[in-house]
Amino acid sequence: MLPARLRTDADLGALNSLALPARAALFACLDSIDDIAEVGAYARRTACRRFVLGGGSNVVLDDAFDGLVLHMALRGRALIGEDGEAVYVRASGGEPWPEFVEWTLAQGWGGLENLTAIPGSVGAAPIQNIGAYGREVGELIASVEYVDLAEGTSHVVSRDDCQFAYRDSVFKQRGWHRDGRVLVTAVVFRLPKRWQAQLGYAGIADTLAEHGVASLATADARQIAKAVAALRQRKLPDPARLPNAGSFFHNPIVEAGHAARLAAEFPAMPQHRQGDGRVKLAAGWLIEQTGWKGRTLGPVGMYAGQALVLVNHGGARSADVRALASAVAHDVRERFSVELHVEPITP
Repeated sequence: MLPARLRTDADLGALNSLALPARAALFACLDSIDDIAEVGAYARRTACRRFVLGGGSNVVLDDAFDGLVLHMALRGRALIGEDGEAVYVRASGGEPWPEFVEWTLAQGWGGLENLTAIPGSVGAAPIQNIGAYGREVGELIASVEYVDLAEGTSHVVSRDDCQFAYRDSVFKQRGWHRDGRVLVTAVVFRLPKRWQAQLGYAGIADTLAEHGVASLATADARQIAKAVAALRQRKLPDPARLPNAGSFFHNPIVEAGHAARLAAEFPAMPQHRQGDGRVKLAAGWLIEQTGWKGRTLGPVGMYAGQALVLVNHGGARSADVRALASAVAHDVRERFSVELHVEPITP
């Protein structure tokens, strides 16, 4: 017998920001711990395939998924403690990320302002270790709470045990984000009381000036959040108007020797040296140099305003997305000998 929360042959078209037509054989919207326990037990009994769907902003859904899609909708956020250096805030996995960031700023807690307006859910943030404008979320996470759906057990892992790296975490390293094993139920954030602005990213200072902030030294967290939101709005299309999944490729990281050879051949190529000596390249710049910015392939294309963003101009399916991603990656590989890796995940 199916748990009350389960639906069959569910339409997922409205649950992914690329607006791809997709259906799931089984679907459950989970908004309580009891729901998670009941549906998780059913999944273990039946050994069905699982996929965890958060805000749907970082996925490429196939036309049909023959297993169980779990939509995380657990809500709640609260201050749970503080010490001399920080406040500790706990947010449930189904909290929409932009709303959560805005709430922390409204309470006077800085730290997450550079990550404002990123689509998605709190539960997805540590898995991807989302980052933008000089900040990664892993820097501000104290712990992550999750359920192992394969074992039916609950766990709490510290920031160190999450093994955060560029767009990476232990959850991705072990493949748990792809096989639907882990459901992040809550994240605890450590937000510093001695707040310091992160203003190193190009464009933030100019945007602050446009918003009437004359001196960077006087900018507060909410002003920076408004500047970041304005920058995102200029660069990235609104998924409600032009469906997309945000940045579609990771910025590739290459060995120093390879980067030096590229710099000699392409002096204008942006390069950012990493702590381990390797060099991060700008995927958007690489894509633009191969002529894909603003170019289409069938119903999909790379956005004219930002070459890193793949957009659905209408009627696209997952096969169209894969074809374009493959073509772009091929051309970048041929010209620069650099591999591009897709950022959104697929069930």
